[in-house]
Amino acid sequence: MTFSIGSERCRKLALAGSLWFMPAIALADWDLNLPRGVTPYSNTIYDLHMLITGICVVIAVVVFGVLFYSMFTFRKSKGAVAAQWHESTKAEIIWTIIPFLILVGMAVPATKALIMMEDVSGADMTIKITGYQWKWQYEYLGEGISFFSTITRDANAARQRGSGIDPTTIDHYLRDVDKRVVVPVGKKIRYLTTAADVIHAWWVPALGWKRDAIPGFINESWALIEETGVYRGQCAELCGKDHGYMPIVVEAVSEEDYAKWTQEMQAAQADAGQSWIPAATAVAEREPERDTRS
Repeated sequence: MTFSIGSERCRKLALAGSLWFMPAIALADWDLNLPRGVTPYSNTIYDLHMLITGICVVIAVVVFGVLFYSMFTFRKSKGAVAAQWHESTKAEIIWTIIPFLILVGMAVPATKALIMMEDVSGADMTIKITGYQWKWQYEYLGEGISFFSTITRDANAARQRGSGIDPTTIDHYLRDVDKRVVVPVGKKIRYLTTAADVIHAWWVPALGWKRDAIPGFINESWALIEETGVYRGQCAELCGKDHGYMPIVVEAVSEEDYAKWTQEMQAAQADAGQSWIPAATAVAEREPERDTRS
């Protein structure tokens, strides 16, 4: 009996120990800081974030350092006697001016960053993004390219209840699309975001920003991607039952590859008579696909 009780206690201790270390294992690759990103926009945000964080850390160390030093050095058990304070104009001016200067020092770079972030002038091209339940439409204004982008068919099939498909066998499960947003590197691109039904949000972390897509309203943003690669994002606004199944994939390529892609897309849509598809017609044509996503 004693042996069984001891064994049960050891088993519980072992289980508790494993549970104690599981969070550390699970969060081993969890990056708590902001990503630096691949655009001047995202790098400016990262640098501003680190600057403000550093200022706040220094203030916290000074304030709490003085606080704890005062608590332990001037405590009653050591015979300390409470000081008798009187008003001091000099002290009030000092502790008003110092925070004011700190705030100004933080406001100047923050204001410069905000002005830069909102400046969409001088864009080399414009892409209009329209959110639907539950897909994205991309229109390359002035280039005759328009298409819908949805989650890949294999991922959409695997997510269905009782599909019998192992999601781990699918690359980039729930984070890949059938048609990517292809853009050239080194070009300032203006993005116009809106929606046709409910509020969505277009978000690609590597670009450094998120924009709401609101019916009847257009938001402006811009990005200049400096490195070729594939950058993934998703809808960041709860928009209905399939909100979690409308990923975003941006592929940044060289100018030569982008020119080839543009020619191929224009030729393909010209052959199909779809150089531009009215939104209402596109939705009507794709409505049965929406019904299959239950």
